[in-house]
Amino acid sequence: MNIRSLTRGDGVVIGAAVVLFIASFLNISDCSGALCDAVPNTWEWSYLGWGTYFPGIVGAALIVVARALPQPRKVAGLELGQVGTAFTIITAWTLLMWIFEAEGAGSALILGLIAALVLAAAAIATPLVPALKAPLLPAPRPAAPQPYGGQPQGGYGYPGAQPGQQQPYGAQPGQQQPYGGQPAQQQPFGGQPPQQGGAGAPAGDFTPFWFAVPVARPLFAEDGSPNPIAELAPGTWYLAVEQRGPGLVAQTQDGRRGVLQDTSGIQRG
Repeated sequence: MNIRSLTRGDGVVIGAAVVLFIASFLNISDCSGALCDAVPNTWEWSYLGWGTYFPGIVGAALIVVARALPQPRKVAGLELGQVGTAFTIITAWTLLMWIFEAEGAGSALILGLIAALVLAAAAIATPLVPALKAPLLPAPRPAAPQPYGGQPQGGYGYPGAQPGQQQPYGAQPGQQQPYGGQPAQQQPFGGQPPQQGGAGAPAGDFTPFWFAVPVARPLFAEDGSPNPIAELAPGTWYLAVEQRGPGLVAQTQDGRRGVLQDTSGIQRG
């Protein structure tokens, strides 16, 4: 799970769920003085607490988990985020009915309804409103400016930042390729260096580079199948190894390769 894939809308969902949980412990009906001690909270009325507040809290958790997972998960053919959104709508509708039918609604119902309405609205609007689709946490930049064409060092998710992790494409451990240079290859004894454009060189004039995406984007298989094989998350550096039409062939941290079709707004390392 990658929390950097969470959006501002997910942050609103989390905040509204916390307020909804707090409201569930308040008084159901309006009271004053010593009478408040006899007024139950929602959990003492199990059909209200477990049947109304609990689905909204679970729905918020499903939305956040679905966003943080690298690949979408489904339940009965529906994605987790869609199931969570349905739960939040049920909670908001049920609390609205309680407000209409209650005589002297207490703080649990009033604050709970406000939180449930915000929760459901954020769950529905996040995929539609650009401001809510923006990353909750900004993507970190490399620690120091790099020379033109240099590889980023030590950024979040950079494969070569820790021992034992993947080295830059075609590079020897501990070496950095000059701008425009071909990846270093080990020569056989007495052999001649390979000519540019040979089997070991990237196609055309493309030079592999590191990049990060501004928002979560799917990575599709190289054979052109419509189902994504992974999701690129903001705040992580990925390696572009080839130009494929308007897209890029990218390599993930675990070595999987696929085509990034939407390259708009990417940050080059």
